Amino acid sequence: MTGVPASAAGGPSGARRAKGPASGGLTPASGRALAREARDTAPGDSGDGRARRDVPGSEEARPAAPSSPRPTDESAGTAEAQGSTRAPRGGKIAAAAVDQASVWNIANLLTMLRLLLVPAFVMLMLADGGYDPAWRSLAWAAFAIAMITDLFDGHLARTYNLVTDFGKIADPIADKAIMGAALICLSALGDLPWWVTGVILGRELGITLLRFLVIRYGVIPASRGGKLKTLTQGVAVGMYVLALTGWLATLRWWVMAAAVVLTVVTGLDYVKQAIVLRRQGIAERKAALEETEE
Repeated sequence: MTGVPASAAGGPSGARRAKGPASGGLTPASGRALAREARDTAPGDSGDGRARRDVPGSEEARPAAPSSPRPTDESAGTAEAQGSTRAPRGGKIAAAAVDQASVWNIANLLTMLRLLLVPAFVMLMLADGGYDPAWRSLAWAAFAIAMITDLFDGHLARTYNLVTDFGKIADPIADKAIMGAALICLSALGDLPWWVTGVILGRELGITLLRFLVIRYGVIPASRGGKLKTLTQGVAVGMYVLALTGWLATLRWWVMAAAVVLTVVTGLDYVKQAIVLRRQGIAERKAALEETEE
């Protein structure tokens, strides 16, 4: 009939057919398509591989590369601790190598040269009976070289930081060896009284022993008087080594007298310094002991 809606003409079934597409309902074909699509895109189904391959450029499409474990704070701290403990060990080894190499520095080589000059000086001094002016001149040259190197090796060691344990021990030994050899040779030849040799060598050996006795309390520094004494002794002994006559022979006697006076005066000064240093050391130890007891 005219004017009757199509839904009414078709009855209830017609109403359902009309309602379904209009309200967005699913047909059997579209339902099966949606179910297939949901199955293919589900992460747990077998279609996961196809779905991931079908989306190029996505992060899921690319296989994840094996990632290296990141160091934790604890492992980083352990590595830093190991590095900090290894550095000092390497530094000690390097420092030891430097110390071993520094033994052969220029200052120590000069000290070794002075030690080697001692027997050479004795042989030249006593050659041909010890009174030949030519041999005495050569002996004086050896003595002069030894005394000059004594001035330079200490200066070089202090200026260029070449101080070594070997130098601390060998330098005073070389000084006293060359001076003692010259004094003993001169006295043996009758050119110098034995009491002069005894005073000078006794003072040198006594002060050296005194330094070792008070080293636990401190170090006795070298004074200007001691340096002047060494210079005066070197000049006086050098003049006696040469076969001098006339007014030069008289002059060398006065120079030797000045050397003996300086030897005695500076020796007494060192004894005084050693006594004061020992008293100060004992007082400081006593005060430290009282503080610990309190």
